[in-house]
Amino acid sequence: MNQSVKVSRTLNLTDILVTIVVSLVFGLIFRLMGPVYDLFKSFGLQMDALIYGIWFIAGPFAAVLIRKPGAAFLAETVAALAEVLFGGSGGIVNLYYGLIQGLFSEAIFAAVFYRRFSLIPAILSGLAASAGSLILDVYYGYLTDLAGWNLTLNIVFRFIGSALLAGLFPYVLVKGLEKTGVTQLIRPVSKEDYDVLNK
Repeated sequence: MNQSVKVSRTLNLTDILVTIVVSLVFGLIFRLMGPVYDLFKSFGLQMDALIYGIWFIAGPFAAVLIRKPGAAFLAETVAALAEVLFGGSGGIVNLYYGLIQGLFSEAIFAAVFYRRFSLIPAILSGLAASAGSLILDVYYGYLTDLAGWNLTLNIVFRFIGSALLAGLFPYVLVKGLEKTGVTQLIRPVSKEDYDVLNK
């Protein structure tokens, strides 16, 4: 079988449906994490910022799973909308965060021309989503109320949590799925796959 295989880079119906289903699951997780976030907040010292990264997980996860343009943005946006529909405490504002976080998350994979879906882009994608959330936090006045040292803790902890929960964790999850063979059901057959058959 000596043929050139062109893999489509656009989201097809299967990609979109898988992304939406995954996003609905993450949206429910976002909703359930509300009380956990409040618990961490009660500890003080911006400890809640350490788990803030869980709200950025949908974008990097979908991008590494689907490996096509638009997956990160769609996933983060739909997950945020799902959280709103599940009665998340932030209300419609959660959707605004999802849009910005999804855009920033997507930007990292666009910057590498959707050719790399390894650990480093996944972590950078989580960090970018975190940066997007900080911009909205400034707009809504949340961060401007913090003292300098408290603000520094918030930003540092948020980035640490984002690197781990929205970068490393989704990457490891997808790698685990790859070992089960599940990802082969949603990823297109590539030229490399055909090349293996020719050997």
